[in-house]
Amino acid sequence: MSVLPLVFTSGWASGINAYAVVLLLGLFGLTGVSDDVPQTLQRPEVLIAAGVLFLCEAVADKIPYVDSVWDSVHTVVRPLAGAWVGALLAGHSGSVSDVAAGLIGGSTALASHTVKAGTRMAVNTSPEPFSNLVLSLAEDLGVGGVVSLAMFHPEAAAVVAAVLLAGGLVVLVLLVSRIRRFLRRRAQRREERRLASRAP
Repeated sequence: MSVLPLVFTSGWASGINAYAVVLLLGLFGLTGVSDDVPQTLQRPEVLIAAGVLFLCEAVADKIPYVDSVWDSVHTVVRPLAGAWVGALLAGHSGSVSDVAAGLIGGSTALASHTVKAGTRMAVNTSPEPFSNLVLSLAEDLGVGGVVSLAMFHPEAAAVVAAVLLAGGLVVLVLLVSRIRRFLRRRAQRREERRLASRAP
């Protein structure tokens, strides 16, 4: 069976929460739930690092504005993680080129990361903090659910991931005005801090 559905799904999920993907895949492999998980992802040091970073993300992701700073830092991390996991999955199965799988995983992760980061910018324009918490929990549950589904029904999980990605891109286009407002506010705060630091 082609590993491409799993590569696509893990790429989409990596763009949302790369550490959760590595942790879940590693645990699924370690516990024998799936034979499709490479040994690299099952190594104790990889699982420990992914677990610690997942906990850090779980906290940062639920705090307004901190989540957007975290997303900015992970603009490089998530696509690289998606590419790395995709290449590992392809190399483990031997059914597709590592380079092709890396490109699919990385580009899908970049697309879903863009949706996540843009949506968070729009949500941060609202005055209440609860929408961040709800959105973060929905993302965590979505990643966990889709990656778990991919272990047993990779094609179905890939379809779900594709629908979520397409829907997210449509929502992102509709939220552009709110994102611009967020960026203006952030630039204004930076300017205010700069002027305050110059004041005697």
